[in-house]
Amino acid sequence: MGIPEQTKAAIDRWHEVVNTRDLTAVRRAAVDPIVVSGPKGAGRISSDEFADWIIRSGIEMRARSYHPVTDRLMVVEQDARWPRNTEWTRVATVFRTTGERVSAALRFPDLGAALDFAHTYAELAATEQA
Repeated sequence: MGIPEQTKAAIDRWHEVVNTRDLTAVRRAAVDPIVVSGPKGAGRISSDEFADWIIRSGIEMRARSYHPVTDRLMVVEQDARWPRNTEWTRVATVFRTTGERVSAALRFPDLGAALDFAHTYAELAATEQA
């Protein structure tokens, strides 16, 4: 599968919002609420909470590689760093997009774990009955 352009564009905008801390652009980059997960838990957060996380965490993220799973689901391997740590740390995030926005950003400690989850999620979603 090639990299879906609209999905990649949405994920690239998400990275830009996080890295530039452009709080005005938060609503254009992510749906409200957005589903997130990381080392401190998982859940749905509002765009205001997303903006607060951007400021509070001080995180910087660089996309390293893109791994499409479906048209709307992609795993991105990233380098991340926080204000208290100048070294970059490799992580991976499962992104789901809705239209031109990110609707889920689920962080994992490594690419393998993120890909395993993404493929399981894709199979689960594909077999969901209305």
